[in-house]
Amino acid sequence: MAIDHEGGRCVSADIAAGISPAAALFHSLADETRLRIVQRLARGEARVVDLTTQLGLAQSTVSKHLACLRDCGLIDYRAEGRQSFYSLTRPELMDLLASAEQLLAATGHAVTLCPAHGSRQAGAGEAVS
Repeated sequence: MAIDHEGGRCVSADIAAGISPAAALFHSLADETRLRIVQRLARGEARVVDLTTQLGLAQSTVSKHLACLRDCGLIDYRAEGRQSFYSLTRPELMDLLASAEQLLAATGHAVTLCPAHGSRQAGAGEAVS
């Protein structure tokens, strides 16, 4: 069961409550820290200590997000002695993220200006009212 960082809710509970698996997938990727971890793991496997150093995050934060990604089936680990090496399990995840980057480029990052997303930010040449 994947835990949502913000509300402590379980993604599988969301699915049981009627949220589609696609919505649950995007919900699991909606956290910036998890995206940073995925981007780092796209370059190769890493230990928790590697991720904490490279991402500048606390060990407990990294471990919590790794557990979420692992529960979602997006990453896994292999044990070597007392160390665990994490890696992506689904290479198509990188295709999904590349498509998202292309979509953001094509829309001029309009999603960051969406009133439903949060506070409105000024785009290039635009004043915030």
